[in-house]
Amino acid sequence: MAARAKTRALVAKGTVGQRPRISRGVPAGSTLKCADNTGARELRVVQVMGYGGRLRRVPAASIGDMIVVSVRRGNPDMRKKIFQAVVVRQKKPYRRNEGVWVQFEENAAVLITPEGEMRGSEIRGPVAREAAERWPRIASAASIIV
Repeated sequence: MAARAKTRALVAKGTVGQRPRISRGVPAGSTLKCADNTGARELRVVQVMGYGGRLRRVPAASIGDMIVVSVRRGNPDMRKKIFQAVVVRQKKPYRRNEGVWVQFEENAAVLITPEGEMRGSEIRGPVAREAAERWPRIASAASIIV
């Protein structure tokens, strides 16, 4: 009874149903390719923003999620520093509402500022439609939206 009332309240606020359910394919500790021109080349996931976890469960992100990353390879002034990023491609297949399964060749992310602005000016490679819908700045800089 209480659980039903709780979900009803969430639907009234508009938090349920906005973001599609996507398979979480980028766990904490995994490495991603940096898809922008900031000077970073390889990123490691430190934490997933907004992740409310469970004991011993590793935080995992999916396409469109904001994550905290450290730069593993890239410009010397960027290496070993912590940034925020948005996942734009993931290797793990996920299903869209139309019934199509989407999968990319590698995991990739784009560095952003805490306000949501992109750090770089261009994005290399395709960007998932889910990330483009959620982040308008990324959609405007993307050359290909899949």
